[in-house]
Amino acid sequence: MLKKITSILRISLIILFYSCNNDDSKEAYVPLPTSPVIVDLTQVPYPKLSDYNFFEGDIKNQKPSLNVIPYEPASSLFTDYAHKKRFVWMPIGVKATFNGDANVLELPVGAALIKTFYYDNVQPNATTKIIETRIMIRKQTGWIFADYVWNEAQTEAYLDLNGSTVTISWKDDNNVIKSTNYRIPSEVQCIICHKKTETVNGNPQTIHIPIGIKPQNLNFNYSYGTTTQNQLTKWIEQGYLENNFSFPTENNTTINYSDTSQSLEKRVRSYVDINCAHCHQNGKHCDYRPMRFAFNETGSANGLTNLGVCVDTQDMQNFPPALSKIITPGNINRSMLYYRLNTTNETFRMPLHGRTIIHEEGINLIGQWINSLQPCQ
Repeated sequence: MLKKITSILRISLIILFYSCNNDDSKEAYVPLPTSPVIVDLTQVPYPKLSDYNFFEGDIKNQKPSLNVIPYEPASSLFTDYAHKKRFVWMPIGVKATFNGDANVLELPVGAALIKTFYYDNVQPNATTKIIETRIMIRKQTGWIFADYVWNEAQTEAYLDLNGSTVTISWKDDNNVIKSTNYRIPSEVQCIICHKKTETVNGNPQTIHIPIGIKPQNLNFNYSYGTTTQNQLTKWIEQGYLENNFSFPTENNTTINYSDTSQSLEKRVRSYVDINCAHCHQNGKHCDYRPMRFAFNETGSANGLTNLGVCVDTQDMQNFPPALSKIITPGNINRSMLYYRLNTTNETFRMPLHGRTIIHEEGINLIGQWINSLQPCQ
């Protein structure tokens, strides 16, 4: 019994000795977790989507890896009713900079934007099917495109910039079966929408740019699963955006064009901003046309003119002669814009790329707005 007590005392003294000599003022070093993402600018674009490590586990689940954060614009570009998941990733130590409410954030070299296109309730088995994942990567020389087409097994996506079509049928939210030959764009088609011409030293220069990452489009709360917060705040806290600017005002912030609680005018302005403005601006693909569809250009005194209201059409061959105005107030059948949104004929339809079927909700919104306008003076 005495030996047992002695042994216990000896152990207690040893523990006490080491406890007293241990420096409690220093916490144990715990290394910070490291993102598995690999974006080697000398090697991208990689041959497979999985090579980037943007997603954890089974990549079809689209669970973002550490420091890959999801985002969403207030209004989404229509792409044949495809759903979209968007993500951004940046290297450690660099940040995006603010360049105005209506201008794309200036992302640093090494940044990547990821957008996956998919359908739910795909027939005949009501499954989810991912079609493509598009990536834009900022290199020293500018933005590059990489499009990854998913295999039928949904286990991998492979680099393909040649463009192709996928026949798909799905059941929408109203239990109506729809189908289309979904068009995966070629690199040339990507450039048409993602280009801007700038004058450098007196010479025009075409550069590639993203479209949706404007402060006006991100200035609303988004659910990140465990938290909900303003997306611009999230980018700042993530270290992805400089904190040296004022957030857009309510008047300078786009909205979800499906939100019927908002004014009809603001819904239409948000719709054409995300669907049309990337071409109908100065220096963009359709800058020779008179319309200026950017959100910040349609809320001014010239807003209706920029939207094409009472503006004559120009040198457009083979269109019905009744379409003499881009927008004829109160008459959708005499409005060129409505006609081009309401056709699938590739010769006439707008936008030029990104859709093969009619956006019924969009055309109904535009029609309602046209019918609300006052006659031309």
